[in-house]
Amino acid sequence: MSSRHHIDDFMRGRIIGKIEEGRKITDVAREFDIARSVVSRLWKSFKTTGMCSRRHGGGRVRSTTPAEDRYIVLSAKRNRHTTAQQMANQFLAASGKQHRTARLQWCREHHNWTEQDWACVLFSDESWFSLSSNCRRQLIWRESGTAYRPENIQEKDRYPTCSIMVWAGIMINGHTRLHVVANGTMTGQRYIDEVLLLHVRLFRGAAGDKFVFMDDNATCHRTLAVQDCLDSKCIKRLVWPARSPDLNPIENVWDALGRQVAGRNYPPTNKNTLIRAFTEEWDKLPQQLLDNVVQSMVRRVECCITLHGGHIPY
Repeated sequence: MSSRHHIDDFMRGRIIGKIEEGRKITDVAREFDIARSVVSRLWKSFKTTGMCSRRHGGGRVRSTTPAEDRYIVLSAKRNRHTTAQQMANQFLAASGKQHRTARLQWCREHHNWTEQDWACVLFSDESWFSLSSNCRRQLIWRESGTAYRPENIQEKDRYPTCSIMVWAGIMINGHTRLHVVANGTMTGQRYIDEVLLLHVRLFRGAAGDKFVFMDDNATCHRTLAVQDCLDSKCIKRLVWPARSPDLNPIENVWDALGRQVAGRNYPPTNKNTLIRAFTEEWDKLPQQLLDNVVQSMVRRVECCITLHGGHIPY
């Protein structure tokens, strides 16, 4: 067990993110090589204060706000393989004046949108889910004290497959099927063939001319071929501010989906059962949950304006 006494804020964000996705405190402590009691106190503090940064006494003033803490946690959950340094670089890029100004401008442009306006938007996103955050380690779901029983020991391939990428979209009174991205690589052409034509086009046809499609600024989403496809199918796209997962309501749905899978009586143990579990739990999500997070868009926009384009606690 490591003798390290100080855990930086980015490490704290990664730890909180793993617990929120359903990992056990003991497993997280073992993965980061720190005492279980430290992880337990950090989790209790986060649930009480909503912050993952260390409380400073008479020393250095906190460098992040509670909303920024939440952004760090959210970013860690979006990409479980990100290192602390990569997370720091992303956070700094997403916290600069230019980025806040762009977010503030976007929110002001949409400040007059009502719940009825947002109800016409299909919010979409890709997300990674895995049996463990590190594919060199297999997550074994077991009772306490049974780690070395034969049924809890599994031989490993050198390069095990334990992660999946999924795509989905949500809107008021509806949602797409959960689409599993084979091999976990989304390209512009695959985005057209597997997402836009198979899923988004159908929602455009059902919703009519008021339909608006939201996706983020990932490279595969912004190719000329993708835009040509949207134009040819008369699909209006919602301009989206960069590095703004906190504004996208589907992020909250990913959280709920991860908790549902982690809470299954027989959690997944390999890639096939992982896919089956997420597909089944996605189909079970209550539409009211999806409606509630979409209806929060009015409040999200108002909150972001109040914070002058800063990260919001969603």
